[in-house]
Amino acid sequence: MTYNRIYGKFYIGVVKIINKPEYLEELISFKDKDLIKVITGIRRCGKSTLFDLYIEYLLKNGVEDDQIIRINLEDADYDFIENYKDLYNYIKNKLNPNKKNYVFLDEAQRVNEFEKAVNSLYIKKYVDLFLSSSNLSSVELATFLSGRYVEIKMLPLSFKEYISYVGDTDLSRKYTDYITKSSFPYTLSLNSTKDIRTYLEGIYTSILVKDISTRKSITDMGMLDSVIKYMFDIVGNVCSSTNIANTLTSVGKKISVPTVESYLNALVDAFVLYKVSRYDIKGKQYLTSGVKYYLSDIGLRYYLLGSKKADEGHILENIVYLELKRRGYEIYIGKVDDKKVDFICINEKGTEYYQVAYTVRDEKTLERELNSLESINDHNPKYLLTMDNTPYTSHNGIKQINVLDWLLNK
Repeated sequence: MTYNRIYGKFYIGVVKIINKPEYLEELISFKDKDLIKVITGIRRCGKSTLFDLYIEYLLKNGVEDDQIIRINLEDADYDFIENYKDLYNYIKNKLNPNKKNYVFLDEAQRVNEFEKAVNSLYIKKYVDLFLSSSNLSSVELATFLSGRYVEIKMLPLSFKEYISYVGDTDLSRKYTDYITKSSFPYTLSLNSTKDIRTYLEGIYTSILVKDISTRKSITDMGMLDSVIKYMFDIVGNVCSSTNIANTLTSVGKKISVPTVESYLNALVDAFVLYKVSRYDIKGKQYLTSGVKYYLSDIGLRYYLLGSKKADEGHILENIVYLELKRRGYEIYIGKVDDKKVDFICINEKGTEYYQVAYTVRDEKTLERELNSLESINDHNPKYLLTMDNTPYTSHNGIKQINVLDWLLNK
């Protein structure tokens, strides 16, 4: 086998390259560790390409071609693998017990009881095991793999990665392209809006059919589509399963609360949506009501809803959420009395607070956004991110930063 890849980079088409080394570096750090490496993320975000890059790294660092076993369970070439025994026996017959074997399985969950084959391979000391999945939740991983794994959560391109390819001139225009044309890597190799829409249609259909309908046994595709469109339309708004069900029922699409909840869980498991819970900062307690959902790719929203006017502030909030997630924060939406704080972000260094607004040039808007952060009675860092092209400003310790500069780590 030949892997025509470049270490540390994604190939887009033939020669178009985007720097994206962090996921690869994380994989390399777990090389030969006694853990199953699991790459999760929405379809077409680059999981298989990451495997290609890692295999290229192995081949450049002393691993022989016959030590690598690569199987994509969505490939018709492997249709003969009907159950976990077929999968295990096929791989076992290819293993060399006198060498380290690197086994890569794309979409292993398509095989019934795949975890039995995976766990059997795991206990062999001469096997280093890698999985990718577009619809295995963290709960399922914990259940199936019993704490024997590390999960690397993959997202489509960040704005910084996107800019590394398209160039950093006219950033506002590039930001618009980024959210409307999609952050899926392959879209950068497409030359027209029509081609991008066709590509996104293929992703959306695959998610509905393979990752949600088939896997979750959902038969009412029309209602599922309605729930998805509704969630894409209210991105960044506080919501509940009850008000979603009531709203859809009021427009003639009768649906129960449990059904809404099952659909939302399926969308989260397929990495289409990310669910963020609320935290009462003043009361120091987690809240069970009023969650928010953010999209893994805003381009899918534009594909589904067309040119329907979007709330620019909530779209920007979604982009900031994804970037905070890339940076490894544990994220909540905040509440202080009757005020909202967009994001409470926690990592090993402590807590940070973020407020996101498209513009605060209006004095009343600026006052409102600052009041939310000023209501927090601690001295953790506080940030106001906006699209306003103004110099760096500090409002009594609250740092106002241009969000595009922040996304680019400037």
